Amino acid sequence: MSISNLEKTIEYNFKDQSFLKEAMTHRSYLNENTDWKFPHNERLEFLGDAVLELAVTEELFNRFPNDDEGKLTTLRAALVNYQILAQIGKEIILDKEILLSKGEAKDTGKARDVIIANAMEALIGAIYLDSDYSQIKNFVNKFILIKVEEVLRNGSYKDAKSLLQEKMQSEKKITPTYKNLEESGPEHQKLFKVGVYSEDEFLASGEGYSKQEAEVEAAKKALRRHPY
Repeated sequence: MSISNLEKTIEYNFKDQSFLKEAMTHRSYLNENTDWKFPHNERLEFLGDAVLELAVTEELFNRFPNDDEGKLTTLRAALVNYQILAQIGKEIILDKEILLSKGEAKDTGKARDVIIANAMEALIGAIYLDSDYSQIKNFVNKFILIKVEEVLRNGSYKDAKSLLQEKMQSEKKITPTYKNLEESGPEHQKLFKVGVYSEDEFLASGEGYSKQEAEVEAAKKALRRHPY
């Protein structure tokens, strides 16, 4: 772990570096390194998730005074989901600093992105404990809210499930239905596969680490394949 490099990248120097070390410790690392004196990052992730949501909510509330609650909610969701947090984590090279077991270190794809996103939330929790809310606002504005224009431009803030339902009801007078197709992985990181249907017609399937996330992915694919 290169603490100085990460601190330089995020432009914040920890007064108590144990917070940063804890934030970068994945649960799997402790299984192979029993002498590591820091706990895994899940408690910091829990805290950081709440602090991040508040900071993003406050900034969006102030930045878009004419938008309603629904628009702000979907925009916030697009800024704090695991995909964009993982993307930011890679941009600031946080992904290189996470302490993982040898097995987890070899993993790629969605599971790895979730680990990076969780570490991002843990990092935010660590900064909050080491300093104050104003530092979190600085971090969020510098690294997360900078993505607002990109999210607005590509339309990723839109609710794919609502959009699919609106289009299907308009064109076919049918409401899409979702079915759980498969569940895999350990309990703490279960992967769901969900299918979306137009009556008995299969439209698409999606995967996610919650049923809601899998349904959204399925709706996105259905919209691409069936533009209505």
